[in-house]
Amino acid sequence: MPLPSALETARATLTGSLLLPSDDAFDQARRPWNLAIEQTPAAVAEPADIDDLRMLLSAARDAGATLAMQPSGHGASGNLGGAVILRMAAFDDLDVDVVAGRVRVGSGVRWGAVVDALEGTGWAAPAGTSPVVSVAGYTLGGGHSWFSRTAGLGSDNLRAVWIVRPDGSHERVDDESDPDLMWALRGAGGVVGLVTALEIDLVRTPALWGSALTFDAADAAAVLRAVRDLAAIAPSGMNVFMNSLRLPDAPQVPEEIRGRSFLTVQALSADGAAEDLLAPVRGAGRVQREVSGATSPAALAAASNEPTEPTPGRGAAVALSAFDDATIEQLMEFRQRDEQRPIMSIDIRMLGGALDEPRRAGFASLQGAQWLLHALAPLFPGSPAEPGSESLRGFLELLDPVRSPRTVATFLAPGQTLERCGSAADIERLRALRDRVDPEAILHEGRLPR
Repeated sequence: MPLPSALETARATLTGSLLLPSDDAFDQARRPWNLAIEQTPAAVAEPADIDDLRMLLSAARDAGATLAMQPSGHGASGNLGGAVILRMAAFDDLDVDVVAGRVRVGSGVRWGAVVDALEGTGWAAPAGTSPVVSVAGYTLGGGHSWFSRTAGLGSDNLRAVWIVRPDGSHERVDDESDPDLMWALRGAGGVVGLVTALEIDLVRTPALWGSALTFDAADAAAVLRAVRDLAAIAPSGMNVFMNSLRLPDAPQVPEEIRGRSFLTVQALSADGAAEDLLAPVRGAGRVQREVSGATSPAALAAASNEPTEPTPGRGAAVALSAFDDATIEQLMEFRQRDEQRPIMSIDIRMLGGALDEPRRAGFASLQGAQWLLHALAPLFPGSPAEPGSESLRGFLELLDPVRSPRTVATFLAPGQTLERCGSAADIERLRALRDRVDPEAILHEGRLPR
């Protein structure tokens, strides 16, 4: 059956909604979170239940189309021609078990809802920094969080899923019932099925303490070296993010910080106050601002400064196997060049701890990597795109000599594939599994080209 006819037939029987290119609301619905990415799917569906998903599978099979789950619009890569995007907002169940330390969450739920539900319980979710990111997209793509040195990747905390397989069957799957499928779902996204709900371990945080130290850029290299040295002795309960911020000389920026550069060190301890551990970092430069004390996951989410609405963005990420003095000096020298002003911020995350000893088998892994860096070059209306793109290329080239062999899917840029996240054997295993569970290629290829 021709694709338009199959989709029209499906629309007439769905409980949820299905928008086609001829519909007024289609352009708004097809937009991903990153507005810099153009995606032109054949339709956008919001299934209401499992029966809707089965009907959409049938329509895709009849028309030779594919289904691409894109929770809350994150994770877009732009290659969706002939695909039906699935938005899972209706799958919004949320059940917290504070006795067992687990949460069951529908694939349409965002992390902010989970964080709010856990406030005051002594438990935290292994959530990303943004409360608007979907639990499913983050967890199935690997997911690095404030608690990753303490509890591992988001995917390491995935206990079970409820999944609609390409043949239409719906079931709960865990490591006992289908270990191969769980291995793939921990980091390779939805290339093997349509996940409707997830069961996730929580992180015990009875004494959560945080500290944010801000330094002038002149002290950045010394502070980076101090944090690098801290990584060698930090317990797994200590998680550290750094951010090198270079503010534009623009009227939108307050005059007192306009055109200036800073380095902020943010430490989060799951084991209570850790002033002694941070003392060498604090002494590596002149602290311009400090905020320390007891905190909570909700406070962390509120202070994330992540966008809460879709915006155009551009970035580059790389995991490092080392962060030696030479690399630190080269990165800071690169950072101060006038031609690198398009890069507004560089996020630097300490790895190790529980990441080196994953508790469950999964495709995603940062085992052996030491640092995770992400550079952001914002896209401003009316400004040329090429300078920022060139700066990001330079950032990756500079760090290539110390690049770790693999990263996680949640840090891939548009167009990058899962080959960057696993070994050749991992990719071969993943392809074989997909061919077995989806022989008709009804699921969109995602970041694993067929």
